[in-house]
Amino acid sequence: MLVAVLIALALAYTYPIRVYLNQQSDIAEMQSAQAAQREKIKELQDQAALWKDPNYIKTQARSRFFMVLPGEELLILLSDPDGAARDAGLPPPGATPPEPDPWYDTLWSSVEAANAESAR
Repeated sequence: MLVAVLIALALAYTYPIRVYLNQQSDIAEMQSAQAAQREKIKELQDQAALWKDPNYIKTQARSRFFMVLPGEELLILLSDPDGAARDAGLPPPGATPPEPDPWYDTLWSSVEAANAESAR
């Protein structure tokens, strides 16, 4: 009789224990998500603090929008190796040359060409 009561108690406590463990894992997951959000907020606050500096704003305007101060001349260097090779009629650098046709395709095309000439 005592064994039956112990089994019944064990079965009765399994569901609440499972719910408790699920809640604990949910709490841990929410805490980690909250920590990630705090880190993101800190990064954004640091970035916003940078934008309060006039020198940082000038640097960003020069690099992003190619702005210059009065009296300065802007020089933009363009590097397009693919376009330069295309203009020169060469394959782009790093490109592999096309594979030649297999020997049997070349042989068969010559047989077809000879057959086409004899049919004329």
